[in-house]
Amino acid sequence: MDETEATKATTDEKAVDTTESDEAPRADVPAAADEADVPAKEESPTGVGQGAAAVVSAALGVVSLTGSWIGTVASARQNLVGQLETAQNAGVAQQIQAVYGDAWQTTALWGGLFALIALVVGVVTLARPAFGTPGRIQAPWIKSVAWAGVALGVIGLFLAVLKYTGILLGLPSAS
Repeated sequence: MDETEATKATTDEKAVDTTESDEAPRADVPAAADEADVPAKEESPTGVGQGAAAVVSAALGVVSLTGSWIGTVASARQNLVGQLETAQNAGVAQQIQAVYGDAWQTTALWGGLFALIALVVGVVTLARPAFGTPGRIQAPWIKSVAWAGVALGVIGLFLAVLKYTGILLGLPSAS
């Protein structure tokens, strides 16, 4: 037996008779029944939103400590308003407060606002798994970054209060 006869014999043995079938024709089965029998694949949440919220919380905490563009602009605006509203014959203490003190407090307010937002976003991110799918745990890196955002928010809020009240780097006395 040569090679072509062996290949032909193997192919003939594998041939299947498709003329008769015990199964019902495919056209008789409704299409909706096939789709209903297949269970829907549930997609589990990936935690991308929680991770993003944790990073935003940490970033806002850093901004509360270092300052922001909007805080700088608001401070410069308050400085200008203080210069315009202060009379020429006002005392030195009043001029210092109007020109520098109000601008410093405006910067502290914006820093405190960013710190408060960082704190809230971090706490919500940490509390989110309690209201989610039972048994689903939060990724450790998300918890770590959210805790960093909370810590930076607390520190930023504390420093903002100290700056606003004049305890930290208060205005010089005009005596």
